[in-house]
Amino acid sequence: MAFAVTSSSSSTAISGSSFPRSSASPDLKVPQIGAVRLADRHATVSLSRRRCAVKPVNAERKRNDSIVPLAATIAAPEISEKVEVEDFEQLAKELDNASPLEIMDKALEKFGNDIAIAFSGAEDVALIEYAKLTGRPFRVFSLDTGRLNPETYRFFNEVEKHYGIRMEYMFPDAVEVQALVRSKGLFSFYEDGHQECCRVRKVRPLRRALKGLRAWITGQRKDQSPGTRSEVPVVQVDPVFEGLDGGIGSLVKWNPVANVDGKDIWNFLRAMNVPVNTLHSQGYVSIGCEPCTRPVLPGQHEREGRWWWEDAKAKECGLHKGNLKQDSAAELNGNGNGASHANGTATQSDIFNSQSLVTLSRTGIENLARLENRKEPWLVVLYAPWCRFCQAMEESYVELAEKLAGSGVKVAKFRADGEQKEYAKTELQLGSFPTILFFPKHSSKPIKYASEKRDVDSLMAFINALR
Repeated sequence: MAFAVTSSSSSTAISGSSFPRSSASPDLKVPQIGAVRLADRHATVSLSRRRCAVKPVNAERKRNDSIVPLAATIAAPEISEKVEVEDFEQLAKELDNASPLEIMDKALEKFGNDIAIAFSGAEDVALIEYAKLTGRPFRVFSLDTGRLNPETYRFFNEVEKHYGIRMEYMFPDAVEVQALVRSKGLFSFYEDGHQECCRVRKVRPLRRALKGLRAWITGQRKDQSPGTRSEVPVVQVDPVFEGLDGGIGSLVKWNPVANVDGKDIWNFLRAMNVPVNTLHSQGYVSIGCEPCTRPVLPGQHEREGRWWWEDAKAKECGLHKGNLKQDSAAELNGNGNGASHANGTATQSDIFNSQSLVTLSRTGIENLARLENRKEPWLVVLYAPWCRFCQAMEESYVELAEKLAGSGVKVAKFRADGEQKEYAKTELQLGSFPTILFFPKHSSKPIKYASEKRDVDSLMAFINALR
């Protein structure tokens, strides 16, 4: 994890693993992410106060040029005057129409050296640019999972040089990584989901980092993942992680670009001549670990390049797990079916509605799969109506069905979420939504459409090659 500090008067990085406060003696050291603190148990601190009621004073230590935080840093509490409790829900409403620069300035003003920017190595470099523009000192951290792209590591170095900063990197626990790889292999996430690997390589290092802070700044945007981030506020009490004072509510989470469209972020980066990860020019939009990230095609949503073999709706690694509503969390664990009534009927409106499309029931798809000699070939989409990527291809699939009407090819749909999901995974090659299958005339085994191109011409080419 990396912390960086800059100020308006100098672009030179403050090296070492500690950063001086602007009003403090040069001998005092700023608390580090992951540092161990001994707090007076008799000093009660509200978890949502405007300013912390405990001012840390770090013990003097020997000079160390390493950027790794000292685990033995000790903080002795100094009780200050009583302060008012902050209502962050109200603050979020007040700042909802504020610019990212204004929100960033407010965050740095309120928390000073007790707040840090979480930098992933993607377009969230905009956060660092906004922080620089405020003229206030700021800190930056990043999680090195050990499986990032080479381009991302080079980008980290470029960002440090561009802003004259030094970042502190948080790493996963070597023993935990070793145990995971030895027991399940290097690529177990392709078989049983990404959550376990992300928990070891990302979530736990982040948890350690945030225990040394009272607030953090993320690059979350509402348009990044409509299934999980559509209601992200510009500031909130973190619903998942704990901060320096411990306990739920002890950490504040700032999302300065929550209301900004992705295209506007890129316009800002170009206008300010900010360095960017070279992976973006190769088709990558959302960037994570190398095995779990791939480029997206024109028209695809940016999160479709992450964990593409899993259901499309709940694409979160656990760093922002608080975004998941109860139904989304259920889907993430593989046992959900979208929002439902008490009787289990989904409230999400159905999609792929056309007289040219055949709606298959469970019995219908089973009968189709059993036939070895069909009168005509079938094209079937396995879908979930809540899936954004299914919704995105609805128009092209309906158009394809209308074009193929009377051509000798049947076009159908089968809803494969909820109770039908396990059957679809074991019998129909369902990996993620949507999955498109072609059932030939003279073979019982369906052929899976492997491409991510779901426009009419690409699907028609697939059909013509097989019929």
